[in-house]
Amino acid sequence: MPRLWTRTIESHRREVHDAIIDAAAVLVAEHGLLGVTMSQIAEKTGIGRATLYKYFPDVESIMLAWHDREVAGHLTYLAEVRDRTEGPAERLESVLEAYAMLTRHAHGHDPGFAELFHRDDRMRHAHRQVQLMLRDLVSAAAEAGQVRTDVPAEELAAFCMNALTGTRARTSKAAVHRLVSITMAGLRDQPRS
Repeated sequence: MPRLWTRTIESHRREVHDAIIDAAAVLVAEHGLLGVTMSQIAEKTGIGRATLYKYFPDVESIMLAWHDREVAGHLTYLAEVRDRTEGPAERLESVLEAYAMLTRHAHGHDPGFAELFHRDDRMRHAHRQVQLMLRDLVSAAAEAGQVRTDVPAEELAAFCMNALTGTRARTSKAAVHRLVSITMAGLRDQPRS
């Protein structure tokens, strides 16, 4: 098969795949995870049910693919924030701010989402990826003398993630900014002798 033809088919498959995920996400947001059928997704996507089943066996698998895509996008965004910021402490604070804002917006979903995504290691893996990024940022800031060095970077990264779970209940950006400032203050506060 010619290479151009192969790329065209692959591109078409990716577009259909993404359209299915997008349609399912809209329907689940409107009707809840348990209120959506494969027939509704096929209709909203504009494809036949047989075609839909070639891509996904059920609604749950579509939503898991949606979650994986969201997580990948969030990790890419955090890496972009990290890479466009100068200075170790500033880079750490910028990523914490971005993570807090993502966390703030990520929890308005159907309660069935959490159950679905926590059934396997998806959430733990996603959180671990963020924690590793934060650990590296904390290490760099510690090496530059900008954050405390009496606690291992791995523990400080976990502290940051746990501290910023408070953003889930915050509706204002100002509240998120305050929580990030407090978290940074905790990272900078060296123990008194």
